[in-house]
Amino acid sequence: MLPKAADPGSYRDREGRVFDSDGRILRALSARALEEWEAVSAAPFFVRAMEERRVVPTRRVELPADAPPAGAQPWVAALEHERVPFVSYPYEWSFGMLRDAALLQLGLLREALEAGFILKDSSAYNLQWVGARPVFIDVPSFERHRPGEPWVGYLQFCQLFLYPLLLTAYRDVPFRGLLRGSLDGIAPETAAALFSLRDRFRPGVLTHVALQARLQAMSAGSQRSVRSELADAGFGRELILANVRKLTRLVAGLEWKRSASTWVDYRETHSYTDADHQAKKEFVAAAAAAAPRRMVWDLGANTGDFSRLCRAHADYVLAIDADELAVERMYRELRAAGETGILPLVGNLVDPSPGLGWRGRERPPIEGRGRPDLTLALALIHHVVLGANLPLDDFVDGLAALGGDLVIEFVHKDDPMVVKLLLNKEDRYADYDRGRLEAALARHWTIAQRRELASGTRTLYFARRAG
Repeated sequence: MLPKAADPGSYRDREGRVFDSDGRILRALSARALEEWEAVSAAPFFVRAMEERRVVPTRRVELPADAPPAGAQPWVAALEHERVPFVSYPYEWSFGMLRDAALLQLGLLREALEAGFILKDSSAYNLQWVGARPVFIDVPSFERHRPGEPWVGYLQFCQLFLYPLLLTAYRDVPFRGLLRGSLDGIAPETAAALFSLRDRFRPGVLTHVALQARLQAMSAGSQRSVRSELADAGFGRELILANVRKLTRLVAGLEWKRSASTWVDYRETHSYTDADHQAKKEFVAAAAAAAPRRMVWDLGANTGDFSRLCRAHADYVLAIDADELAVERMYRELRAAGETGILPLVGNLVDPSPGLGWRGRERPPIEGRGRPDLTLALALIHHVVLGANLPLDDFVDGLAALGGDLVIEFVHKDDPMVVKLLLNKEDRYADYDRGRLEAALARHWTIAQRRELASGTRTLYFARRAG
């Protein structure tokens, strides 16, 4: 469910504001923003992009009475956007997702320039996902290009797209923590410090990182208006187009070369027998089919096999895993299949995305953006309780706070995976007990079905929310 302030600039944009009106996602517009909308909405490139759903389908509507208060400029009209099933942020995306979002934005910018328009900003938060398909949502970012005007969003594109991608492709540095630490992205001087001298010979580093860091240092405290100087010098549209084309080639050629991680090969290396694995699939499918499912959350989804099972019975599935490479593999498979009903995200259950931005509300935590009516916690509890030292009761209470039904798998202490987890630890986990789990579940749900797998070391539970 799209929250009331999910759009970039919804707090800070002085000429537009996104809000929820009776379940409709609306954007109030100032007179200037309306004028730009009328111009771009008639442009063939923009109409085509909406038809292809590269831009969120949008139409003009009457301004409702419950529109938020206007700032310096009064609201004169509103746009209605098609609802995005679930809002996510760049610090939750895999490498391939960030790269494909960057390529979508660059492609739209190129088409806009060729038609006499430009994007006034280049934030990664201007894009969302419908399953494995990126979509541009910040429609008022399009405006008519004035002759001589530079691409003012270039540095923003570098900080939120290019630098994270370069660091991961060239240095194998995960970008999610860096983006979560700063909503403005990675500053040029920070990026430059993370590259070695040898890296400067790699494509894009000297031009877009080292030189930008030097320019930023030179302009610090300066009273010069670089934008005005570029306009006065006649910074032509063709120069911007040439830069956009070069950036497109650079981004398209970036690859994350890591091939191994702890869990990326779990599909092939799991410890289930064929009979146990089949029984588990049947159990999960039956639970998903037990009631209409609007939204399923698969926590610890790995590469999404059980997310795909649930998709047959749900409108939308959120597939979350802490293993970045496993999520990257899942994204590539979903993208190849054209899947628009499963959203893959990188997320650590015990270190989740917090509320960020002004008063922590611009980018809400994940539970503030929607709730599941079925949660899967398969082969997860031992990692949380034994690996991350979270008390079992607290883990179950946290799952209950999400609402909806639950499928949870208890991995017994004599299971090979638990034995491995405890190999170098003193067993102080008296609360890690099947009876304790059942008592905790009973406080929030009714256990509708229980199934012990033939191996004898794993038990599945389907817990239904009372009422």
